[in-house]
Amino acid sequence: MDKNKGVLQGMVVLDLTRVLAGPYCAMLFADMGADVIKIEPLGKGDDSRAFAPMVNGESAYYMNLNRNKRSITLNLKSAEGQALFKKMVAGADVVLENYRPGTMEKLGLGYDTLKEINPGLIYGCVSGFGHYGPYASRGGYDIIGQAMGGLMSTTGWPGGEPTRTGTAMGDVLAGLSVAVGVLAAYNHKLRTGQGQKVDVALVDSVVSSLEIINQIYLATGRIPERIGNRYESCYPYDSFKASDGSLIIACGNDKLWRILCGLMGREDLVEDARFATNPLRVQNHAELKPLVEEWLHELKVQDAVDRMLAAGVPASPIYDISQVAADEHIAKVREMFVEMEHPKAGRLRVTGNQIKFSENPVQIRVPSPLLGQHNEEIYCDALGLSREEYEDYVSRGII
Repeated sequence: MDKNKGVLQGMVVLDLTRVLAGPYCAMLFADMGADVIKIEPLGKGDDSRAFAPMVNGESAYYMNLNRNKRSITLNLKSAEGQALFKKMVAGADVVLENYRPGTMEKLGLGYDTLKEINPGLIYGCVSGFGHYGPYASRGGYDIIGQAMGGLMSTTGWPGGEPTRTGTAMGDVLAGLSVAVGVLAAYNHKLRTGQGQKVDVALVDSVVSSLEIINQIYLATGRIPERIGNRYESCYPYDSFKASDGSLIIACGNDKLWRILCGLMGREDLVEDARFATNPLRVQNHAELKPLVEEWLHELKVQDAVDRMLAAGVPASPIYDISQVAADEHIAKVREMFVEMEHPKAGRLRVTGNQIKFSENPVQIRVPSPLLGQHNEEIYCDALGLSREEYEDYVSRGII
């Protein structure tokens, strides 16, 4: 295997998804070397091509999520378009879609139909509530996933309103979940030749992510409430005010708490009955927080963080995105922001890939495609359409 082409070299993915959850999953596959063919509606393509911010008329939203892919246009509502899609399915490993459940079946392109064409096909689908159950027919968006999955109920400050996370975390969690599921199914297919359907719901993905929140209720009957930046399981594990801003301290065990007490010059707190164990510190967090902030009151954020890190106590400043993008470790060494050259937008930075391989590094090899950029390449060279057939399909709005 060519190390420059990634660990998924040879895997062919037909990507029918749009906007975020599905394209994020397909982006991960493309970054890791899969041949991802993005199939878009004629005329406008993926809805996110029109999403701000725009750079020279091209969507930065779209360009970030669709790099390393090839784009074709196809009218799946036409019989000829469906026939072309089925021809592509015969040679594909994966189909990804995030339509409302039942849409592909109405087109005659559901999993039960496609697996007759290709028994080894992995069919990955992302929807609001999944492909079965009483809510399956409901439309689903990120904010609904966060709302009904329970995440909003625990995000925010005591007494405040339920709050959506600052990014579309429900969509991202669903995209990650379907990527894991598809890769597991792909591994099974390589061993057995058998494909299968991978059904992922935004709501399920959010529910799974709530970990301790779920277990508090299931084990004790208590409904966790909004607690700001504090954590339910350990303390001090929170944001604290220093002289010039706020910072994070994450004491996850008694040893770290003892070290912090030494730094604060408050060794007496180690023996204080209110704070002797982690559960007691959680219980008495309201009394403990002012004591920590009393020490921080005279310190600047970076000075306090440096002191704690030097002593082995996990701590950090609270970055805004400009600071994240300028951080030497995150942005440069870990390559979480990388440059690419787009034929219309020009040179721009996009978010890098978070998965690092020792032997086959993830790369952004090509920028996001223009709408239908690879039509001739795929329809003529790969599927074998003649020039006359291709031009006929174009003239009749099939491709």
